[in-house]
Amino acid sequence: MSVLPRVNTENVVTEVDGHVAWIWINHPERHNAFDLTTQTELTQAFRACGSDPAIGAIVLSGKGDKAFCAGGYLKDLAGEPDVNQLHQLFVGTVELVNAIRATRQPVIAAVNGYAMGGGNELVVACDFAIASDRAVLGQTGPRVGSAPVVGGTNMLALMIGEKRAKEVSFLCRRYTAQQALEYGWINEVAPHAALRERVEAWCAEILALSPRYLEIAKVSSNYWWDLLQPGFNHGARLLAASAGSAEMREGASAFMEKRKPDFMQFRK
Repeated sequence: MSVLPRVNTENVVTEVDGHVAWIWINHPERHNAFDLTTQTELTQAFRACGSDPAIGAIVLSGKGDKAFCAGGYLKDLAGEPDVNQLHQLFVGTVELVNAIRATRQPVIAAVNGYAMGGGNELVVACDFAIASDRAVLGQTGPRVGSAPVVGGTNMLALMIGEKRAKEVSFLCRRYTAQQALEYGWINEVAPHAALRERVEAWCAEILALSPRYLEIAKVSSNYWWDLLQPGFNHGARLLAASAGSAEMREGASAFMEKRKPDFMQFRK
């Protein structure tokens, strides 16, 4: 059985159930939006679980009953943000999604509610995604003064097609779990109360397979993901270079203040 140390903090909780590791984002009070500390601890959790040969599958989900992950914590982007901290956040996002892809085990996103912005990009990074019938997915970038450059504008296009992915990434619409299933975005929709049961069934199917050749299959399936690395890195550094811009502050402030952002002021 697993003996490696686990990441268990106020931000991230790891639960090992037999040969399955569950990694939970632990901020239901803010829809599991991640700040820099939470993001760093998630990366550490995936690396710890991924290096444990006793673990055969990893599940990522969010605590609470409403949200998988609402993306980056916009309070940190509003007002007068710490530009250096934002730089670390954007670059760290690439490290997090790559940590998910680098695990030897298949990773399942158990999408128990809203998966928006960076939260949806976590769904994109996972090998499989099983969503509650209450789940809502989408990107928020241009609506809040950002852009989904580590999955939303690139990898998602390989999953659902370029035109549809541009619709998702540019227009920031919301999509039901059933729509996401029909587009090829996720693998299955489960009744909300049965989500864990369905994820456990997928894990049982995975655990019955050869771990060595699952790892080979995963590494091989990462071919397109690996080709996208320059795009991820360039995009994250472009966001970092724009950290603290007026448009970013307006988008984040409007979200926190529950009002519509005024981006027309930047079109003069």
